[in-house]
Amino acid sequence: MRFLKRIAYIFSAVALVSGLAVTANASQPTAWGLGFQEAATPVMEQITSFGSLLHYLMAAVTLFVLFLLLYVMWRFSEKRNPVPSKTSHNTLIEIIWTAVPVIILVIIAIPSFKLLYAADSNPNTEMTIKAIGKQWYWSYEYPDQGDFTFDAYMKSEDELEPGEPRLLATDNAVVVPVDTKIRLLVAGDDVIHSFAMPAFGLKLDGVPGRINETWFEVTKEGTYYGQCSEICGTGHSYMPIMIKAVSKEEFAKWVEFAKEEYAEIETDNSVQLAQLN
Repeated sequence: MRFLKRIAYIFSAVALVSGLAVTANASQPTAWGLGFQEAATPVMEQITSFGSLLHYLMAAVTLFVLFLLLYVMWRFSEKRNPVPSKTSHNTLIEIIWTAVPVIILVIIAIPSFKLLYAADSNPNTEMTIKAIGKQWYWSYEYPDQGDFTFDAYMKSEDELEPGEPRLLATDNAVVVPVDTKIRLLVAGDDVIHSFAMPAFGLKLDGVPGRINETWFEVTKEGTYYGQCSEICGTGHSYMPIMIKAVSKEEFAKWVEFAKEEYAEIETDNSVQLAQLN
């Protein structure tokens, strides 16, 4: 029995470390990272808590089943139990193995339904951003801040600034204010794309001819990285998402800059199209 106890202690320690270990202070994938990225929105905080609950439940079920298997192998071996019993019905055992899984599912279902509702129900949002997936980059619109539009392409390695991750940094970042409920509209221009931002708990498909809707509220300033999570073609792995969360004051300044900067780009593009026609 001491041997079995030692095995149980080892497995419980591994399960505990697996449940608690996360990628610390990361807004992007890290080498050998374990667990979720650090939560930057209330929804992602709930996802992290729900994930921890699942880890503990899975560890408990695994250890319990392992204990039963080892106990049965020891207790009912041929040497200890030369004449096997012929039990064909046990009411108590049947009630237990039916009731316990139901209880576990109820424990999982309650926070799961709350999380689904929190992620899907849009509160009273304060601004809107539209993300349009294209082959293979993202276009963004700010209809509430002057209706300007810009494209975001992945930076090549020679364009990266110190600290920017390869394959995740873009030439133009989506800038959002912290502590602001933001409505996000996602669409696809050609094929199905998927807007995914792990630190926000976001993953929403962009379908051509359709607009899908979700929301988020960033609680921490910083730069966050995501990618298209739908296999949309040969350039699928080269359409990252970069979002910068700043204070409301900095965001107001950026909006004034963006109105002029991207208005000039739109004007230049219109002139080029007119010349081609």
